[in-house]
Amino acid sequence: MQSWSDTAVPSVPGQGPPLRLFDTADRQVRPVTPGRTATMYVCGITPYDATHLGHAATYLTFDLVNRLWRDAGHEVHYVQNVTDVDDPLFERAARDGEDWVVLGMRETALFREDMEALRVIPPRDYIGAVESVNEVVELVEKFLASGAAYIVDDAEFPDVYFRTSATEQFGYESGYDRETMEKFFAERGGDPERPGKEDPLDALVWRAARPGEPSWPAPFGQGRPGWHIECSAIALNRIGSGFDVQGGGSDLIFPHHEYSAAHAESVTGDRRFARHYVHTGMIGLDGEKMSKSRGNLVFVSKLRGGGVDPAAIRLGLLSGHYRQDRPWTEQVLAEAHTRLKLWKDAAALESAQSATDTIARLRQHLADDLDTPKALDALDGWARRALDHGGSDTNAPSDFAAAVDALLGISLH
Repeated sequence: MQSWSDTAVPSVPGQGPPLRLFDTADRQVRPVTPGRTATMYVCGITPYDATHLGHAATYLTFDLVNRLWRDAGHEVHYVQNVTDVDDPLFERAARDGEDWVVLGMRETALFREDMEALRVIPPRDYIGAVESVNEVVELVEKFLASGAAYIVDDAEFPDVYFRTSATEQFGYESGYDRETMEKFFAERGGDPERPGKEDPLDALVWRAARPGEPSWPAPFGQGRPGWHIECSAIALNRIGSGFDVQGGGSDLIFPHHEYSAAHAESVTGDRRFARHYVHTGMIGLDGEKMSKSRGNLVFVSKLRGGGVDPAAIRLGLLSGHYRQDRPWTEQVLAEAHTRLKLWKDAAALESAQSATDTIARLRQHLADDLDTPKALDALDGWARRALDHGGSDTNAPSDFAAAVDALLGISLH
């Protein structure tokens, strides 16, 4: 699948401290220690609707990780999927009377436009579920051969389910108890009451063909990929097991990331699918979580269509810490516009006081679990001093602008 256009990342003299991120599985902030090539997998969209601000906040978070790695001299192998075969896509297409393939292609194209406008560095591998069906089939075959999965006794729909008991460490990533797992499993697309399952938490990995649904051939029966399986297959075949960061929203901690890790670990025998599990908070509107069920989604494309500068959207989302649930309000956007103007005015000066210490503080704050509120405050301070008191360093304004571009993805020109 085609990714979006790349964005230039300027080089900034100097180097910051090593990146430290909160790891969901370990429940603590700890160092991220990639090799020469840093590897990251971030779960992508199900393209039945446009990119909302919750999506954008997640992809901006991992764009910062990408930029910090590049700033530290690493190459980055970033992988992202598109779940272009899934129930919500079929349901939306049926509701609107259109082809599910057309709907998925249109919304994926809009997502790419939004990411490009927000200056998110594109993934090296951008893979749709449809593209990865053969990889999923191969993985499910391994599950069945090892006993990690089973086919339910149902002559009409012999679905394949993954056993939660296939790995001894199931549950380590989320740390949830059984009661919490069952609650989230039922709320987030699971089928605990499906007849024929050995355990209510066993997850569907291959859905046997149903009338009116797309399907593909497989040795264990015609059907389509089930729940969470594509991410395991795509990641294993692009960056392997033990990659540096698996990322997504906090709603993916369980069941999605727990199961995708278990799928991979059951075939590799490794203790951990990813070395770091990193999750972002939710974006709310008027005191409520932004969600399709509440009908309170704010779409990036509609903001852009209304004349909002994408840099202001980016700044507004970065004004809060990535792990915190936080609101999106008119005040957040207004403050972002004000901050953007402040920075642009300072970057346009012919000279100012040196920006070297401020750039060092920017790197330090971002390396400390992506502390963007402190990073933005440091940049505000320099910009205000530059405008109020000037300075003799003719390189300072351009150094400031380059650092803001390279590390935060915001162009001041």
